[in-house]
Amino acid sequence: MEKLGLVRDIDLALHIPLRYEDETRITPISDLRDGDTAQVEGVVSDCQILFRPRRQLVVKLDDGSDELFLRFLNFYPNHQKTLAAGKRVRVRGEARGGFFGLEMVHPSFKGVDAETPLATALTPVYPTSATLPQAYLRKAVASGLHRADLAELIPPELLPRGSWNLRDSLRFLHHPTPDVSLGELEDKTHPAWQRLKFEELLAQQLSQLQAKNERALQRAPRFTVRTGGLQEKLLAALPFSLTAAQRRVVEEIALDLQREVPMHRLLQGDVGSGKTVVAALAAAIAMNEGWQCALMAPTEILAEQHFRKLVQWLEPLGIQTAWLTGSRKGKKRAEMLVRVASGEAALVVGTHAVIQSEVQFAKLGLAIIDEQHRFGVAQRLALRDKLEQQSLEPHLLMMSATPIPRTLAMTLFADLDVSTIDELPPGRTPIVTKVFSDNKREGVIRTIAAEVAQGKQVYWVCPLIEESEKLDLQNATATHEQLSAALPGHSVGLLHGRMNATDKAAVMAQFTAGQMQVLVSTTVIEVGVDVPNASLMVIEHAERFGLSQLHQLRGRVGRGSVASVCVLLYTSPLSDTGKSRLKAMAESNDGFEISRRDLEIRGPGEFLGARQSGAPLLRFADLTLDERLVHVARQAASQLLASEPRVADQHVARWLGSKAEFLKA
Repeated sequence: MEKLGLVRDIDLALHIPLRYEDETRITPISDLRDGDTAQVEGVVSDCQILFRPRRQLVVKLDDGSDELFLRFLNFYPNHQKTLAAGKRVRVRGEARGGFFGLEMVHPSFKGVDAETPLATALTPVYPTSATLPQAYLRKAVASGLHRADLAELIPPELLPRGSWNLRDSLRFLHHPTPDVSLGELEDKTHPAWQRLKFEELLAQQLSQLQAKNERALQRAPRFTVRTGGLQEKLLAALPFSLTAAQRRVVEEIALDLQREVPMHRLLQGDVGSGKTVVAALAAAIAMNEGWQCALMAPTEILAEQHFRKLVQWLEPLGIQTAWLTGSRKGKKRAEMLVRVASGEAALVVGTHAVIQSEVQFAKLGLAIIDEQHRFGVAQRLALRDKLEQQSLEPHLLMMSATPIPRTLAMTLFADLDVSTIDELPPGRTPIVTKVFSDNKREGVIRTIAAEVAQGKQVYWVCPLIEESEKLDLQNATATHEQLSAALPGHSVGLLHGRMNATDKAAVMAQFTAGQMQVLVSTTVIEVGVDVPNASLMVIEHAERFGLSQLHQLRGRVGRGSVASVCVLLYTSPLSDTGKSRLKAMAESNDGFEISRRDLEIRGPGEFLGARQSGAPLLRFADLTLDERLVHVARQAASQLLASEPRVADQHVARWLGSKAEFLKA
């Protein structure tokens, strides 16, 4: 029960059935058709154990209209006792044509007499585990529902119009009356479902608002944006001008950094929209005031990409930087740790190595997390704890190249301030996306030969198969050999997760410098790699990737003025989800449209990553279908928190229990 999260009475009351069985009516055996699932009642006319083709119990049931055979391949002495000749039984199962005639295999059954009443409501079938029988769970849920405190907490004026009350809604969903529309139950449009979804969305909105209010009570270092300061110097030194969207976002972040409340902002922008320069300008504000800034990225390749750009921009302005990753060991690492602890290194860039316990900052004022959905709650909290002055919190800027759909931003990210870079820098060329079956592979290789002959560069990405690095490695290696053989005289490189950091860096340096024409890689190049001369991206087994990952990979080309193409190779047969993904990629280059389609196809888990590990995703509400309810819940949450904070606390406790803590990171 604990594994299923059924600890409190309210947990049992909210354990809603997966489906229902109709035990409210008896079907005459003569009316049964092959494939019908039904309940019949009759008297056993014969019960015997047969041994052909294997030991089985075969029972003949007669209800006066016809006969039905019941067959059990696994049975116990009590089966024979209940199903003995002359006993009246009620049986439910699927009828199908068998060797003896119409039969049910392993139906559910119980002994009855002529007066045993029928069920008055549909029988619930609950989500369960192998060791927890339905009969036990039904009893437990019924008693939990009876004991749970289901008092109405929400003032009637905040409820959606025509709402049922909570107790009636739950009783109905556990035991619906047989006249209910099964369509309304299955698609969750029934008023009882609508009330439950609203309750859940309200709890989720309240917990996010409470987290935001709690953060408003914390204190962070306050920075001043000074005329002639580091930010202005950096802007003047950049070899390009900011877009209007970048300028707007820099202004939003600067305003946050001038307040003494910790910034908690998500910076989202499509692949290649220029988030790194915005992060650098934010860091410049903090560093100009003598504070340190940490930038954390999920992979060494991405962290190094950021590091190179930032060093290129900031070192000429006198900023000392430090580089911390898991692969940096020994003397060099010790030197870096000393520079970070003394405050000499104003900017620290790295992977999750940045949050290890031996890393001590002198004065951490701003933490920047790239691809924030790759990091969990515990990792973000560890970064926040790096500020030695315990009365202060560092400002937090999270970046994501997976734009968050509007309904998701309004619900699961409601506690964040969101800044959006919604235009690409000038000079970027739109990427043409083509979808081919892998039997066109030879043609694709001929196209690659033509591209490299013109001096262009190409990526070929192989997937991680069944989470196995070994298989992944064989796949990438085989492709590398095939392309090396097909492109004599050209350099074909190989990059995968098992290579050490030095070898990876060497391969990337060759490709970036244009000394390598083709790079065969696993998904380690998904984010951050910037080679303007690369004009063709081939993604093998594209059906195995998520939409946002495909969009990220595609963003590695089209970064210069050369016309770029992304080829998606798939293996038949394609699932419906695979077809939907590839269609979405071929139809749109817009990250926001891609993320909206991704939400439809995969649900919100993809976007959350580990943001709320420990807190459930929405169990009942569906963000793609319930946008209207989200709006109502959002409005009700702010009113309830303002007018009745105690009631708001009770509501969150009822729905989330201790899990609400996770929303505060």
